[in-house]
Amino acid sequence: MIAGCSDPKIDTSSMPASVVSVEKVRESLPAYKRGEFDRGLIIIATSTFSGVDILNPQRMNAAEIAESANAQMHGLTGDQVIHRADKILRDRRARARDHAIRTLKRLENKHAQASSDQQQLARFSIDNARYYMSESPYGALEPVIDLDVTNGTDQAISELFLRGVVTSPERTVPWVDETFYYVVAGGIEPGETRQWSLAPNRFGPWGNAQIPDDAELTITLKALRGSDDQPLWDSPPLSEGETAKLERLRDEYPSVALSSAE
Repeated sequence: MIAGCSDPKIDTSSMPASVVSVEKVRESLPAYKRGEFDRGLIIIATSTFSGVDILNPQRMNAAEIAESANAQMHGLTGDQVIHRADKILRDRRARARDHAIRTLKRLENKHAQASSDQQQLARFSIDNARYYMSESPYGALEPVIDLDVTNGTDQAISELFLRGVVTSPERTVPWVDETFYYVVAGGIEPGETRQWSLAPNRFGPWGNAQIPDDAELTITLKALRGSDDQPLWDSPPLSEGETAKLERLRDEYPSVALSSAE
């Protein structure tokens, strides 16, 4: 838009001139444009300052605006202020949208990778798990964990990270809830089934003599290591905060979320 020669312009050459010219330009506008002008001044004045939300500006007085704006507004008419502010907002919204879409795609990819890794881990199955106390050759009671497992993955496995929980019907709190590693001597090849009798520390929770004979053991596979001792399929799941953000972005950008899923 070409400004008329007689349209007053903002003069930021000095503080007094800035204050007077801002008010003069404002008074020259039709009443219905003055609110847009006030908002435009704030947007332009704060657009280069980090930590200021120009999409939700707060009112500032003429002196604050003039001091913050400096050369950004020098020589602008009222209509030019409004149009420049509109452009700043459009650019800011475009950048915010691009950032949100990048975040959405990153979270979608992270979620997809974690889900895929969990599916791979599930191919290594715990076929049977049993806990009991057995008498050692020296007459002491020793805890025993019997495990039957099958490696349904396509990788040789050298180490398992497991969670064991021992419960009984009359108790709401488990007798045992611990994680532990088991290094597989010689490894377990793809398609192979193995049976193990493990001997947990009898001086720890596993050796509690109060655990009844009918207690049940549940073993959950938490992680695996391959033949090179490197973790397999260990992509972390989304945190609660990331999950909430992903759901919000999916609602905000449904077409992007759909294309990411495809």
